[in-house]
Amino acid sequence: MDAFYASVELLRYPELRGHAVVIGGGSRHQPVATTDPSSGAIVRQFTRLRDYVGRGVVTTATYEARALGVHSAMALMKAARLAPDAVLLPTDFDAYRQYSRRFKAAVRAIAPEVEDHGIDEIYIDLSGVGAANGDAAARETAAAAENRARSIARTIKDAVRDATGLSCSIGISPNKLLSKIASELDKPDGLTILAAADIVLRVWPLAPRKINGVGPKTAARLDALGIGTIGDLARADRAWLIEEFGASRGAWMHEAANGRDERPVVTFSEPVTISRETTFERDLSARSDREALSRIFTELCEDLAGDLQRKGYVGRTVGLKMRFDNFKTVTRDLTIAEPTQDARVIRRAASECLKRVPLERRIRLLGVRISGLCRLQQAAASAHAAEPHTETTPSLFDA
Repeated sequence: MDAFYASVELLRYPELRGHAVVIGGGSRHQPVATTDPSSGAIVRQFTRLRDYVGRGVVTTATYEARALGVHSAMALMKAARLAPDAVLLPTDFDAYRQYSRRFKAAVRAIAPEVEDHGIDEIYIDLSGVGAANGDAAARETAAAAENRARSIARTIKDAVRDATGLSCSIGISPNKLLSKIASELDKPDGLTILAAADIVLRVWPLAPRKINGVGPKTAARLDALGIGTIGDLARADRAWLIEEFGASRGAWMHEAANGRDERPVVTFSEPVTISRETTFERDLSARSDREALSRIFTELCEDLAGDLQRKGYVGRTVGLKMRFDNFKTVTRDLTIAEPTQDARVIRRAASECLKRVPLERRIRLLGVRISGLCRLQQAAASAHAAEPHTETTPSLFDA
């Protein structure tokens, strides 16, 4: 999806189309609506990025803001220096999840072999979609396959727009790695077909960071070794890469740079863990900000329980994550007797974890997670299924 969160917000605030908009503020950055006394029209007042004070980060931004140098994960204070006149909007993850479900359902109605890859991205296997039968797909020429894929992609783009009002960019190639790269080449609203013969001209000039899985540290190390493009990486000696980066990673980078990727489209995989966390705009004290921390702690547990209920899972191991003002991160876990998706049970277990964490320092981040997941039906079939508890155990955040 193209600038997904920002695009959802533009549906809500169409007057911001064509403007630099940054998503990442808190609830205090909600637009204020007033009524024009003369016309009766609704007039909204938006927060400008120049007025932001805090240490939040950019969740996403419109393409107009990106043209000014703003990008995801950038500190909002830095973004304010680059784009002071940009509008700042709070995040609304409930709305983003709703639109995510809509666009994925629209795609699955056309091409059911879909691998979920986050809230705004999927992989789709088009091998047999639109073909008379599997044998026909296997016998078709490369040109016919490209025409079929292009037609299906246009149908998907139209269906996504009809379902959401939003645009998406589609990359089509022989494998997942190249399709990921292709989907970024002609954003927004792109449709890019990347054949094996196109790798040298379209992929090799790109920076190694464009390979999904090459992070900033690896890219910096590659650059220090004289590898500045994917083409440099493809032409590098495989044995040398293995010597520098290890057998697994070195071999993988050489394969990826040459456009080789054998991973299948995985249409379903059980989640290992489900979590909710939040980073505070200012560091909070367990003593002086106890009321706020207690409320946020409860909301995180309730949101986590809602995720479990919506997805049909229960879990047994509840975890707590905290990051302090010195950036030290601690985690604690507690395995309970019976799997649960009840917010009160999760909060009780997380509270027990909290008792094992010294709270002398101010708190920067708070999170709750649950693992040891199984389907609700499996848990219900157990003879030892537990009734949810009705009382809430006080935590160290509670008075």
